[in-house]
Amino acid sequence: MPEGHALHRLARRQQRLLGGQRLSVSSPQGRFAHEAALLDGMVFRRAEAWGKHLIHRYDDGRRGTAATRRIVHIHLGIYGTFREEALPMPEPTGQVRMRLIGDVLGIDLRGPNACELYMPDDLDALVARLGPDPLRPDADPEIAWRAVSRSRRAIGSLLMDQRVVAGIGNIYRAEVLFRAGVDPHRPGVAVSRDEFDEMWADLLHLMPIGVRRGHIHVVRPSDDHGAPAYAPDRPRTYVYRRAGEPCRLCGTTVASEQMEGRNLFWCPNCQR
Repeated sequence: MPEGHALHRLARRQQRLLGGQRLSVSSPQGRFAHEAALLDGMVFRRAEAWGKHLIHRYDDGRRGTAATRRIVHIHLGIYGTFREEALPMPEPTGQVRMRLIGDVLGIDLRGPNACELYMPDDLDALVARLGPDPLRPDADPEIAWRAVSRSRRAIGSLLMDQRVVAGIGNIYRAEVLFRAGVDPHRPGVAVSRDEFDEMWADLLHLMPIGVRRGHIHVVRPSDDHGAPAYAPDRPRTYVYRRAGEPCRLCGTTVASEQMEGRNLFWCPNCQR
């Protein structure tokens, strides 16, 4: 599942490609057909991300009167993808949930967990369920700190909980904990405020790099040696997917186990 940086990068790209254009909207698959008919011919005003959720905003383009506005909520999940095509777009193939056609290109959405019309109250309810998103300027780390400092759940679990911090996935979880020297098994109540602040500052540093570059970058230049990335097209990491390999800093074997159904990676020596 794409982590938060990927959704913010996607929102910025779609805003750049479609913003201000009156779109043709359809649902070749048919599962979004009624909603697409309501959106068809409207102006694409804004794309934004909240954690791992993508929000599209539309209006009818009228000025000086009360404009009709609509909101689309998209959650890609594991299998959801967007594909861009130059115009004229080819006939849709496969299960295209939503097709957007602008002035010079079109975008197909396939396989999302969710693609649905939202009312403003629905968006408010979604945001209320989410923790602060480090990539948003309005993110309040105090909300996340209160959730962490009052919980006996493992910090490795808390960081993956979108109600605590929105947008963190398995890679950022593993790498931020390593860079802070924090054992993922430590209860939230045993994490100091200084340690939390260090991790939050690290997220504010690392996640925008992911947005700009289009991929996660977590290894400091001074540590960028030793084993290659775990796959040719994947980032170099300290511990993520490096189980059984030597830690880049101390040489201890990187450990791995399941935590709440997700693979967890850490260095037993560097993380206490």
